[in-house]
Amino acid sequence: MRIFSGIQPTGRKHLGNYLGAIRQYVDSQERGEAILCIVDLHATTVAYEPAQLRERTLDTAAILLAAGLEPERCILFRQGDVAEHTELCWLLCSVTALGELNRMHQFRDKSAAQRELVSAGLLFYPVLQAADVLAYRAHEVPVGEDQREHLELMRDVAGRFNARYGEGLLVVPEHRIPTVAARVRDLQEPERKMSTTGGSEQGTLYVLDEPDAIERKFKRAVTDSGTEIVRALDKPGVTNLIEIAAAVRGVAPEAVEAELARARGYGDLKQAVSHAVVEGLAPVRERYVQLREDEAALEATLAAGAERARAIARETLADVREAMGVGPPRAR
Repeated sequence: MRIFSGIQPTGRKHLGNYLGAIRQYVDSQERGEAILCIVDLHATTVAYEPAQLRERTLDTAAILLAAGLEPERCILFRQGDVAEHTELCWLLCSVTALGELNRMHQFRDKSAAQRELVSAGLLFYPVLQAADVLAYRAHEVPVGEDQREHLELMRDVAGRFNARYGEGLLVVPEHRIPTVAARVRDLQEPERKMSTTGGSEQGTLYVLDEPDAIERKFKRAVTDSGTEIVRALDKPGVTNLIEIAAAVRGVAPEAVEAELARARGYGDLKQAVSHAVVEGLAPVRERYVQLREDEAALEATLAAGAERARAIARETLADVREAMGVGPPRAR
């Protein structure tokens, strides 16, 4: 089974990124052929600083490797190094409805936040995302809950392409969404998901936060009325903390509830989840510091991954061009 994942190089990676996506990337190495892409082209759809984009791409590569990705067991590369992504994106536009793109929630949310220019790239973001995956004929895409809508569009595009140009040309992928911590909440505003752009500084816990910062943020985390440590619709803060502890430790939320059934209150819950997160992130933070210092090694890893990715994408694109009648016919 081939598994594809893409991750943005923008912003610092927070706990939601780690639990909802990065750990799935690492696990995918055990389940099949894992292809991991740092999507720098997607990052150009909103205002950005070119030098910062390159820096954050390397930051992201180092975090992924520190979390457990192994270049000999997966393909890790930078999106902008494989031109087949952008060509396939254009070709897929022929089977993508404009109305579908206009209705994407992320497009509406991000375009509303743009003050100077709403780029066409923001509108066509999901088509490029579809090309990212379909270029590798991936069977599965591990994503967070917020990407479900884009995955459904991707499946529709692949199915429409096959219906028009030939069944089986593209693989219609399945998504894989974690059952626990699929949407980690802001520690200060638990009704909102944790985010580097829309969240609060004290409510956003970063993968590279020092232990004292982690403890401080959990100590100040917003909880709910009452004292019972259980998940419930009217307890978003407590539910969030329980699910974070469960996800970090790799146990069921019910196990966390059972362990804390006789706790003295929410203070014990905050201390327990803080300890679990500090312990879980410590190896990642330490390994990151070592990896990030060697930029040449990071660039070499991305370049080698791009070469392997290009070999796969090239075959898919050749089949797509042939089916669509683009360019000269392939030699028989």
